[in-house]
Amino acid sequence: MPNTKEIASYAETSARQLKIKKYDIYGSAVDETSVKVDQGEPKQVKASNRSSVIVRVWNEDNTMGVTSTTSVDPNGIELALKTAYEASFFGVKENTPDFSPESGAPTADIPNDKAPQAPVSQLIEKLIVTEKELIAAHPAIKGVPYNGLSQRDIDRFYLNSEGALRDEARSYASIYLYSKTEEEGKKPRSAGAFKISRDLEHLDIDGCLQEAAEKTISHLNYQKIKTGKYRVVFSAEAFLSLLGAFSNLFNAQSILDKQSLSTPESLGEQIASPLISVYDDALHPDNISAETFDGEGTPTRRVPLITDGVLTSFLHSSGTAKRLNTQPTGNANIGAKVTVSPNFYHVISGTSAEQSYSLDDADKVILVDELTALHAGVNALQGSFSLPFDGWLVEKGKKTSIDSATIAGDFLEVLKSIIFVEQEAELTPGGVCPRVWVEGLSVTGE
Repeated sequence: MPNTKEIASYAETSARQLKIKKYDIYGSAVDETSVKVDQGEPKQVKASNRSSVIVRVWNEDNTMGVTSTTSVDPNGIELALKTAYEASFFGVKENTPDFSPESGAPTADIPNDKAPQAPVSQLIEKLIVTEKELIAAHPAIKGVPYNGLSQRDIDRFYLNSEGALRDEARSYASIYLYSKTEEEGKKPRSAGAFKISRDLEHLDIDGCLQEAAEKTISHLNYQKIKTGKYRVVFSAEAFLSLLGAFSNLFNAQSILDKQSLSTPESLGEQIASPLISVYDDALHPDNISAETFDGEGTPTRRVPLITDGVLTSFLHSSGTAKRLNTQPTGNANIGAKVTVSPNFYHVISGTSAEQSYSLDDADKVILVDELTALHAGVNALQGSFSLPFDGWLVEKGKKTSIDSATIAGDFLEVLKSIIFVEQEAELTPGGVCPRVWVEGLSVTGE
């Protein structure tokens, strides 16, 4: 990909020739290599280099047109500008998107740290060894049907006709392992683990292997659970899955579209237990794929969503911020329509709990490790969910795997029923979060 200054230069030249006065361009390029293995043999080796560029143009009537392209050479940019200009005459006339007022503001000073990619042969070798060790961890583990080791380079840029110009580059490597057991007279059991790092050298492959093995082995001895109300402990991944499923709670675009559990007047309401605080923090030091600006060029930042149980802020694009008389938060994605999405959740304890809890001596407590079927079991507009889960029943500190159960509830009630937020946090692909204890959730078993 040409560098951002080159793209800006020939975009400006083309715009001048086309008599286009107002435009912006956002683009990204991904260079990725990934491998999968099966029983000691390479199953899939994939290398891809893909780019995506969004061009927006405003005409003299200030209506906007959008087009996308994969070509960032002078001819590709000129054609995209021309196409977007022609489309602008069919653009919406109400709440027309505009430049972010912060598209030229300074971004966080995070160094561009692209790492050299390791050869494919090294990826295959490492993954074959890891698969072999995971299968050898227990006689019941017969395979690792889902696995992958990948490395990715990402370049992003934003520029506009008012002189905004920014770019960044990142690298990261990741591994996932999902093993499966087979035992006579028993159901197959599965469990997985995922790790991510800035480069292959520092990727915790052994940690991923150990976590996958421990979880898989812990599910071998399973039992049915009686239907009823239980005290539930959500793992970091499970709680963030729920938080993501009901992210319309914080999404200003969803609120304006009346597709949210919140309204503009909800700010300041006590929506959760005072024991919990939630942030959207793209710049968190543990966020391997941190982004310093969004699709509109707005700098990303730490946004307090829930503070000691109180709904504190919404996530905004420049358009939603203007309509709600506030500032954009760096959560916009541009395209045919500007959308809003969270970057990276950071969940911490709020006010100090009067009583602390520990799984080491817990009794009749359910530990939910992973929620599944989120696409089918969540009603985001009503706040309700009913989801199958993987987890354990904890009795006097001893964990026993649960066979085929679902957990159900109302998300806002879950937030209000939090009785403890642990101190030790865990890094997941979606954020950083500790285990969260919730009182009185409905579990359906036998």
